[in-house]
Amino acid sequence: MQATLILEDGTTFHGHSFGAPRSISGEVVFNTAMTGYVESLTDPSYAGQLMTLTYPLVGNYGVPPFTFREDGLADFMESDRIYASALIVSDYSERHSHWNAQESLSEWLQREGVPGITGIDTRALTKVLRRHGVMMGKIVIGDDRAEDIAEENYGEVNYVARVSCQEVIRYNEGAPKRVVLVDCGVKHNILRSLISRGVEVVRVPWDYDFNTLDFDGLFLANGPGDPDRCGRTVRHIQQFLGQSQVRPVMGICMGNQLLAKAAGATIYKLKYGHRSHNQPVREVGTNRCFITSQNHGFAVNAQGLPADWKPYFENMNDGSNEGIRHTHNPWFSAQFHPEACSGPTDTMFLFDEFVKIL
Repeated sequence: MQATLILEDGTTFHGHSFGAPRSISGEVVFNTAMTGYVESLTDPSYAGQLMTLTYPLVGNYGVPPFTFREDGLADFMESDRIYASALIVSDYSERHSHWNAQESLSEWLQREGVPGITGIDTRALTKVLRRHGVMMGKIVIGDDRAEDIAEENYGEVNYVARVSCQEVIRYNEGAPKRVVLVDCGVKHNILRSLISRGVEVVRVPWDYDFNTLDFDGLFLANGPGDPDRCGRTVRHIQQFLGQSQVRPVMGICMGNQLLAKAAGATIYKLKYGHRSHNQPVREVGTNRCFITSQNHGFAVNAQGLPADWKPYFENMNDGSNEGIRHTHNPWFSAQFHPEACSGPTDTMFLFDEFVKIL
């Protein structure tokens, strides 16, 4: 079936539909990773977005079984379902081959009601997005009319509220140390990474007042959309930072932005974001560089950090902030994903450092 991608500036790309034959709108972004479409599609941080993969051949290794551990976490995915609104690729592989594949990418998308479009020039599309910046777009299937497709302004929606858990969930109960994790759209490998290090994790909704709980450390998770929509979370973090009892805190991705906002810094939107497996970051004040997996469209204005906070990491491509830390309290965060999944795990040691200081 014919499919058309129409950007808000009128740029049009024609291709063919795979997955669910469903027209949809969303923010068009691009990811330059060569693999990992299973993990990316199930990352809640992609909620509301039409994900473009720049690697030309997609779907050749299929999709693993959607199975879950006894504690409710997925074995191979990053959440309980696909969160990206659509998938845009250059060449969808009709045949797949992998020892762990249970179904094709198209079958999975169709089963979850997510549309895909193939046969378009994703290099040209990426050039448009790099020049103009990410923008809203629509995928129009068959004879559907673009004007009939419902639209939402991505920047005006609180996607964190949509993807966060709705109740308190506990993992590894009875462990010696307890960590409260604020779920803004957490990837399951963050939870798996903490649990594997022998701590109890109390996962709470994004707006839950975690200060009423008894715990040893605070973890601020990743999530989709604009962090300025999470005012209640920021106020709870500020209350935590202002307590006389100093306890460790670690943040990842949006968690970095929320911690920075609680400290007094501001956030701005990047032109086209960082979504890839090969983002180089440097630990500020050293020559230690790491290759990181990233997925974010906003960044911290490090110039606005108070005197008792300083940048922890910086992006070697564009100089943007990639993490912050307090000068004397055990509070730090990373804009990238140390747990990766998919991607390099060069910075997994940050989890070890956090657990060690609990």
